[in-house]
Formats: sequence, C-alpha cells, structure tokens
Amino acid sequence: MNWQERISVDPAVCHGKACIKGSRVMVSVVLDNLADGETSEQIAAAYHLTIEDVKAALLYAAE
Repeated sequence: MNWQERISVDPAVCHGKACIKGSRVMVSVVLDNLADGETSEQIAAAYHLTIEDVKAALLYAAE
C-alpha cells in the first residue's frame, strides 16, 4: 500500500497536520487510538474511515 494515496498534509486543514484524505481525522488521532488498544475496525467505524486508511496512518508513522 502507498500511504501517500490516503494521507495528506495541507496547511489549510488541521493546521497542516497529517490527515486522512477527505477528512479532518489526523493521523495522530488514529495512532493514539491504536496505542489505547482500539482495533483498526473500531477506529474505522468511529471515524467513518476504512481499514486501509488506518493502515496508511501506521505506514505514514513508520516512515
């Protein structure tokens, strides 16, 4: 998976923080939820994302 297809950084959205494209859900929020023990499925449902969006957030953080 290419995280660049799902993650954007735009100074006009969320103060330039990395977000899931098409949303205002920051990558840091996804990572915080994972760190708190939430599953990818729970996060995707709570924020109206896809599992691939959650995976892209992890790949972004890893890079």
